[in-house]
Amino acid sequence: MKALFDTVSYNCSKIVTKNYSTSFSLATKMLYKSIRADIYNIYGFVRFADEIVDSFHDYDKETLFNKFYDDLNEAIENRISLNPILNAFQHTYHKYNIEKSMVDAFMKSMRLDLNKSDYNTVEEYQNYIYGSADVVGLMCLKVFVKGDQDKFNELKSSAMALGSAFQKVNFLRDLKADMEGLQRSYFPNINLDELDETSKQHIIEDIEYDFERGLQGIKKLPIEAKFGVFMAYRYYSQLLKKLQKTPALQIKNSRIRVSNPKKIELLMRSYVKYQLNLM
Repeated sequence: MKALFDTVSYNCSKIVTKNYSTSFSLATKMLYKSIRADIYNIYGFVRFADEIVDSFHDYDKETLFNKFYDDLNEAIENRISLNPILNAFQHTYHKYNIEKSMVDAFMKSMRLDLNKSDYNTVEEYQNYIYGSADVVGLMCLKVFVKGDQDKFNELKSSAMALGSAFQKVNFLRDLKADMEGLQRSYFPNINLDELDETSKQHIIEDIEYDFERGLQGIKKLPIEAKFGVFMAYRYYSQLLKKLQKTPALQIKNSRIRVSNPKKIELLMRSYVKYQLNLM
C-alpha cells in the first residue's frame, strides 16, 4: 500500500530532523500536529542536500548532488520517489503548491557550496542567502498559511527576513568550521582572518535588523504555527546574544552553542511570554 510507504517516508523525515537538529526539532514540536509532519518533510529535504555539499568529503559530491537533484525533479513530476525523504517532500510540495522556483533557488545555492569559497560582493551574499535560507522560510510559510495566498503575500517579506537572520547567525556561529573545514567565507567586505569587534558588531546589527522584521511577521502567523516559530526565534536570538558577548577571537577559534538545559529554560520562558502576549 502506498499509504504505508508514505507513513514510513514521513517518519524518516522526522528522524532526520530529530537527529540533525535538536533546536529545530524542539521548535517543530511546538507547532500544531496538523502541520508538524510537513515541516519535518521540508527539513529532511533541505538537510540531505546540505549534507551532500558539507559532509560527504570522501565521495564525489558533485555526482551525488546531481543524482539527488535528478531524483528530486522526478519525485516532483511523478509524485513518488523510492527515496523516502524525497517522497515525503514531494507530498508537501504538491499539498501546499510550493513554487518550483523556490526549490530551484535552494538547490542553486547548495550547488554553489560545491566549488565557491568566497562571496566578495553584497549581491553574491544576498543571492546565496535567498536560496539557502529565505526560500526555506517561504516553503514553511506555505505550510503555515495553508494555502491562503493573501496571508502568504502579507507575511512573505518577514518570513524571508527571519530566514536570513537564522542563516547569518549560523554563519557567525560556524565561522571556524566554514573557514578551516570547508574553506568558505560568506560575509562580504570583511576580512574574517582578522575579525575584530567592530566587524563583528556590524554583522550583529545586520542580523538584529532582520530579526526585528521577522518578529513582526511571527506576531501575525496563524495560531497553529505561531508558538513554534516564536520558539525558533527565541533560540536564535539567544544564540546571537551569546555571540555578541563572545570576543571575536574566540568566535574564530571555537563553536558557540546554547546548552540543552538553556534550551529547555528558553522553552519555558518563551511559553510564558507567548501566553501573556509579550512577544
